[in-house]
Amino acid sequence: MEAGEHMKSSLHVLIVGCGNMGYALLTGWLKGSGGIKVHAIDPVAALRDRAMAMGATASQDVSDMPVGFFPAVVVLAVKPQQLCALLPAYRSLAESGALFLSVAAGIDIQAMASALGAAAPIIRCMPNTPVAVGAGMLVCCPGESCGEKERLLATTLLSPAGKVAFIEDEALMDVVTAVSGSGPAYVFHFIDCLERAAIAEGLPAALARDLALQTVHGAGLLARLSDRDPAMLRQEVTSPNGTTAAALAVLMGEAGLDPIVARAVEAARARSIELGKG
Repeated sequence: MEAGEHMKSSLHVLIVGCGNMGYALLTGWLKGSGGIKVHAIDPVAALRDRAMAMGATASQDVSDMPVGFFPAVVVLAVKPQQLCALLPAYRSLAESGALFLSVAAGIDIQAMASALGAAAPIIRCMPNTPVAVGAGMLVCCPGESCGEKERLLATTLLSPAGKVAFIEDEALMDVVTAVSGSGPAYVFHFIDCLERAAIAEGLPAALARDLALQTVHGAGLLARLSDRDPAMLRQEVTSPNGTTAAALAVLMGEAGLDPIVARAVEAARARSIELGKG
């Protein structure tokens, strides 16, 4: 069955792990236009209950899947430290042809194939939490057993959650993890910093939050829709000797954002590599 045919009928998705990322993906699917049936597996009752409240079925173990539920895609959304120990229980699904889509940071395709079988179709994906509102960034790297059919199926499944991109060099997944995977936390921290700075300068707390949130939202949208790169957009709103220039002299100084962000991304990339080795 081709990917498009799956969606015309009903695409059965098994998601293993309903923590923050698993739940964000599940929310994106079940808030969409339909056509996806999800069964969630998680040992934590509260997380299963949350998934069921969204419209999924759920169980504690793979052996308790509903009768007649044969997943076309198995999404692995458990913590990296747990993944390899869980995979042998899912080998029969790999042997039946299910596509495995892993969002576990740092665990490479070869490590997963050693548990699922060398011929298992596996795609590593690094999403981020804005998938819950359909605005995620989802970068995929396909294994050798994946062809155009598997790529199309992954794209069909992931597109409602945001923008999907593919890379061929798996080593780059650690950089992707550091930039877009962890990136929302960096932006949330910046919003928080901007809000607290506004309050410190005298703005009411509610107004400070609105200013910070809308400014980041609007600037991001403008940068996405513009045909000019962010550096040019910055220059266009920076009058010589003006208020923006005064602030940028701090943000772009020797101890400013550029070196801090570079160090932060490198720290995240290094940790992603460590998780893979572990």
